[in-house]
Amino acid sequence: MLAALVTCVAASSEAIAQTAGRQRAPAGALVYFHYPLDGLRVPERFTVRIGLRNMGVAPAGVDQAQTGHHHLLIDTDPGPPDQPIPADYNNIHLGNGQTEVVVTLPRGKHTLQLLVGDHNHIPHNPPVMSPKITVYVR
Repeated sequence: MLAALVTCVAASSEAIAQTAGRQRAPAGALVYFHYPLDGLRVPERFTVRIGLRNMGVAPAGVDQAQTGHHHLLIDTDPGPPDQPIPADYNNIHLGNGQTEVVVTLPRGKHTLQLLVGDHNHIPHNPPVMSPKITVYVR
């Protein structure tokens, strides 16, 4: 299942992004789950595999246009779009440019969401994020 945040960026959006200190997201950029898919039952330890289109991946700290790095949000909502994504149990940073990560979750129902951050861990304008999916840990 591919789901995307559609990004329509006008010249005025670019000016707003630069003024707010946020990088502009490339037109048509989208991030999605290769695995797991929504509603899947997974073991306590599993690998999340991430797909990204119309945008490149660069490690945190590397300021390169039209790139970012992945963040996996577990059982939480995205924070303010103009603030750095926190680094904690619920916000996993893939700051080396990884496109997959092994996670261990307790049994039960969990939500997962992907959010791309720039070199400073700040979401792009508009944010490049997946819809939330639900997984059931057995």
